[in-house]
Amino acid sequence: MATKSLAILGYGYLGEAIADVFNEAGWKVHKVGRSTTDVEIIQADISDVLSLESLREKIGIPDVVIHCASSGKGGVDAYRNVFQVGAQNIIKVFKESTLMFTSSSSVYPQTNGEVVNEESDAEPDRETGKILRCSEDHVLKNGGIVMRLSGIYGEGRSVILKKWLKGESKVEEDGRRILNQIHRRDAATAYLKVVELAKSAEIYNVSESRPQSQLDTLQWLADYYDKPLPESEPRNMNRKRGWTHKKVSSLKLQQLGWKPRYANFTDAVEALAGTIKLEG
Repeated sequence: MATKSLAILGYGYLGEAIADVFNEAGWKVHKVGRSTTDVEIIQADISDVLSLESLREKIGIPDVVIHCASSGKGGVDAYRNVFQVGAQNIIKVFKESTLMFTSSSSVYPQTNGEVVNEESDAEPDRETGKILRCSEDHVLKNGGIVMRLSGIYGEGRSVILKKWLKGESKVEEDGRRILNQIHRRDAATAYLKVVELAKSAEIYNVSESRPQSQLDTLQWLADYYDKPLPESEPRNMNRKRGWTHKKVSSLKLQQLGWKPRYANFTDAVEALAGTIKLEG
């Protein structure tokens, strides 16, 4: 059997874990980034169709292309170039490949703590969220797969744990808001599971199996570190991806046989604690 190939467009923190998982499964992996000095990473800009055509000449036609590029700290224009234009260009240049598009569970606008699945309303009110949805629809129309990821954390990176360790954590109001998270390795295994089952034109929520409220999470950290619970503050309505309160269900993905190693964020804290750098 011929070795299957994967191109990771936007190779970074998540892409690193995806590469590891697919390499372990025997795939040939092409790592692609917009700007890099790493000789193992091929340079290409997904917002530039000529750049992607040049990439195709270098790597051929992969079986699977994963779009997991980030807009960084850019605004609406950066979002549009990376997600909407990027997805359109990938579909045009690599039309023979299966495209897996990395989206976000932030497209769910719910605020009442309800459980949301792939059939739930996903009509965000922020322009960045609307761009993601438009990009998703284009991918699905062309037979691609949409992976809606919750907040990514892992070795060396966790917004929740870093704030706690720096003494910056606060309880928003009564702390009821659900913190939907996913360890980057668990996210990577989800991509492989979906591809192995040859799924297409589908949406999958990629999220932990037992999300917790902010209050429960901070209380767990307080008990673990033997520290007092942080003070309360008003909800932050200016969050980058908007203020939402919902429980993201990954049942559809679990029914394929995928199971996250970490059912929730606090299960991973012991393994993560020594990897978080507090500077920066």
